[in-house]
Amino acid sequence: MTQGPLTTEAGAPVADNQNSETAGVGGPVLVQDQLLLEKLAHFNRERIPERVVHARGAGAYGTFTVTADVTRYTRAAFLSEVGKETETFLRFSTVAGNLGAADAVRDPRGFALKFYTEEGNYDLVGNNTPVFFIKDAIKFPDFIHTQKRDPYTGSTEMDNVWDFWGLSPESTHQVTWLFGDRGIPASYRHMDGFGSHTYQWSNAAGEAFWVKYHFKTDQGIKTLTQAEADKLAGSDPDSHQRDLRQAIERGDFPSWTVGVQVMPVAEAAQYRFNPFDLTKVWPHADYPIVWFGKLELNRNPENVFAEVEQSIFSPSHFVPGIGPSPDKMLQGRLFAYGDAHRYRVGINADHLPVNRPHATEARTNSRDGYLYDGRHKGAKNYEPNSFGGPFQTDRALWQPVAVSGATGETEAPSHAEDNDFVQAGNLYRLMTDGEKERLIENLAGALSGVSRDEIVERAVGNFRQADGDFGKRLEAAVQALRG
Repeated sequence: MTQGPLTTEAGAPVADNQNSETAGVGGPVLVQDQLLLEKLAHFNRERIPERVVHARGAGAYGTFTVTADVTRYTRAAFLSEVGKETETFLRFSTVAGNLGAADAVRDPRGFALKFYTEEGNYDLVGNNTPVFFIKDAIKFPDFIHTQKRDPYTGSTEMDNVWDFWGLSPESTHQVTWLFGDRGIPASYRHMDGFGSHTYQWSNAAGEAFWVKYHFKTDQGIKTLTQAEADKLAGSDPDSHQRDLRQAIERGDFPSWTVGVQVMPVAEAAQYRFNPFDLTKVWPHADYPIVWFGKLELNRNPENVFAEVEQSIFSPSHFVPGIGPSPDKMLQGRLFAYGDAHRYRVGINADHLPVNRPHATEARTNSRDGYLYDGRHKGAKNYEPNSFGGPFQTDRALWQPVAVSGATGETEAPSHAEDNDFVQAGNLYRLMTDGEKERLIENLAGALSGVSRDEIVERAVGNFRQADGDFGKRLEAAVQALRG
């Protein structure tokens, strides 16, 4: 179907889109050719800064459906009754690669989910792993610097990667996950998702609970070996993005079963390890998963830049009945994610279509700024006011958390089993012989690229503390590769 004449940005019809205006045949181009200047100027500004992390991504719209009653734990309206549906947008991503990187690489996968609820947007920012490399946000810039290109060589350096991991024993658990079979998912559809952090749910009576989110893929877990991933990354860098888009196009809608582990607030202080430590999981034997929902992806974006690249997610976007925890990584992300998007997309990014609340209007006193659309018209921009402006509810979104003690740069309170190696060892011992063999092979291959012996020895030492057999086998494998 013909859409009509091509126009300029101002709507005027374009007479010639093939040739620039010149001073005579073959002469120099004229400044008066405003179509040429408009097109080139717009082209120069088409890219926005890529995300510092999670730059490489794909996304899709979907539906979240409540399948079990969880009102005893939370008063969130979108979870208020069985059968209730909420629109969602999910963005998958790799962490370290830039916008042009390949999909099939060994890297955690971002699992960022936006719920367009009737009480505003709720963003749940997680990964495909239940843990992370560090437990305090103050270390995050240093960690990411080791994963990105070295300022001198311009390349990712194994010396930097393993030097940081070896000097940060808390990373041992996540590194064991990363170099195991699940370190390279076969597709975005064939991996689990996790909220990773600990969050707070609170019910209508004001009772609070700590929760951890789980998204169990209904497609089953499928992974790639290192050799398979290397081949796929070279032959089809867009493999995961294409797989997701084509699955939805053919009606093969991917889905996940959604649940939470629930810890009564009173149990946190005496739990055997710090329940807000992002490098640790809560054993299911202690806190079984309460399954309560189904997430299905069923619609592709119409425009990747507008809807995937300009989508923003912030863990600070809560709704009544859901809030933060004292998790120090989460506390840092409450600021960092929103700040990153204000820098990348602009202070009005929340009002782009993909980010805009669906069932409620955003009523704020914020005005002006880049891409402000005048949506407030002549309404007053202060509160309180006498002109019918928006007002506060006097009801907090989440329950207060008791704190005590002096301020200072301190670690979390001590718990009986606060240890950087126990859970990494437990994970290793859960593996089959074949899984252990591939884990050792993957780790040894990565460590063989490190130039300094002390960095290798320190890294192997961390895995040895997790499990003696783990360290012994890894040391032998590294020695065999390094000669």
